[in-house]
Amino acid sequence: MYLRIRHATTYTYAVPVTFGPHRLMLRPRDSFDLRVLDTAITLSPPASLRWMHDAYGNSVAMASFAREADTLDIVSELLVQRFGPALPHTPIGPDLLGGPVIYSPGELAVLRPYLDHAAADPDGALDAWLRAFGERPHGGHLLRALAHEIYAELSYAVRYDEGTQHPVDTLRLASGSCRDYAWLFIELARRLGFAARFVTGYIHERSGGAELTSVVGLTHAWAEVFIPGDGWIEFDPTNDLVADRQLLRVAVARVPEDASPVSGSYVGPTGSFVGLSVGVTITPASPPGPAAR
Repeated sequence: MYLRIRHATTYTYAVPVTFGPHRLMLRPRDSFDLRVLDTAITLSPPASLRWMHDAYGNSVAMASFAREADTLDIVSELLVQRFGPALPHTPIGPDLLGGPVIYSPGELAVLRPYLDHAAADPDGALDAWLRAFGERPHGGHLLRALAHEIYAELSYAVRYDEGTQHPVDTLRLASGSCRDYAWLFIELARRLGFAARFVTGYIHERSGGAELTSVVGLTHAWAEVFIPGDGWIEFDPTNDLVADRQLLRVAVARVPEDASPVSGSYVGPTGSFVGLSVGVTITPASPPGPAAR
């Protein structure tokens, strides 16, 4: 499956402002299931780009701007090929609730940051939710059931403000965006003893006409869990998906704030910032022709 992705981000200001360095995390992670064939980033005002890999191995472009402007346009264009993702084969039953997840010593050395809880739960709300979850019958795969429970219990809400809700707030409100669903799932999975990480990327229309809960045309967020014997497996509680080829991974991180697609700063008068708009289009593409000799 070949796809063209266009991701446009526009910041608008009341007066020309000076832009500090901007960190762009827009190039997908190449793997056996997702291959990047072409990529381009267009910036207005113009900027110089310096590419690097961050601590997670994500591709990051650092943009340095030379002049002021009252509008900042960042457009990423991609041609990708999506293959079948890795599906979970290891059976994980409800009996694992309260029991240990067994990782090898080598795996533990690498996975430790993804096992540690990153969201405080002083009143035990997350643990209480897990206890109630464990008392209900669950057939099949435990993590599939966990993702489905979040999907069924919460109400999806588009949030344009920055940041991610605390998992306890998402439970209390019974509502959240895709990044809130993912962060809740991750912190619950960690409390079950699994290594889990935050994923940002894109999602497009499912084959067969099935509807998506999350908004097509925006960036998307979900989770990956490291399952012994299977490795990193994708779970999307927003859409009740597991390792679905409609998920197009861009970046992974231990916490949501480390996986922002665009981050940066500006210097200008108080109240200069007017607004932000983001648009993502994903369209089928034909296979690229043979390379010219």
